[in-house]
Amino acid sequence: MNRKTNRPLLKIGVLGSGKGSNCQSIIDAIAAGTLNAEIVCVISDVENAFILERARKHGIFAQFMSAAPFKTKLEADAEKKYIDTLKLHGAEVVVLAGFMRIIKKGMLSTFSRRILNIHPALLPAFPGVESWKQALDYGAKFTGCTVHLVDEGTDTGPIIIQRVVPVLDNDTPETLHARIQVEEHIAYPEALRLIAAGRLSFDGRRAKIEMD
Repeated sequence: MNRKTNRPLLKIGVLGSGKGSNCQSIIDAIAAGTLNAEIVCVISDVENAFILERARKHGIFAQFMSAAPFKTKLEADAEKKYIDTLKLHGAEVVVLAGFMRIIKKGMLSTFSRRILNIHPALLPAFPGVESWKQALDYGAKFTGCTVHLVDEGTDTGPIIIQRVVPVLDNDTPETLHARIQVEEHIAYPEALRLIAAGRLSFDGRRAKIEMD
């Protein structure tokens, strides 16, 4: 259990496109009292995404919101609807939990330095898709996961937390990805814990963590 704090709850908005296991890890940390936060809304661009069911099970506002006509980005009218919904629910920080769209300028400027993503590699190594497979194909001995701020690049934002996973000789893409996800479920709540406690600041591109 974290030490008691008088800081207000950090209000989190979550965007996701799939199963939402990272969202669940945040829900669990809040329920356990180890994260001083509240998920105020979950939005998905996929109508039947399991992340919506996870949220509703815990009494969290959850909504499918089409991002059409775009297939890979969130922009124009769709972007405005997402922004308006996040603001309506009071989101202070936006967490991308398997959200499979590129975030554009409107969202980035509205939530400047307040959008987080988790990437299944030790950035700047292996950006982009299926990074665990990239690491395996490259012959890397270690990989892991990175929680970082989102900027206009692809997995290029300032790094907050990284956790290391060894690549085993008998690893397949599936086994390696599964072990990385275990670390993701630790890293994401920890990064949010730093923000909720006011212990995270930025000096240029560098994330600085103040001592507890």
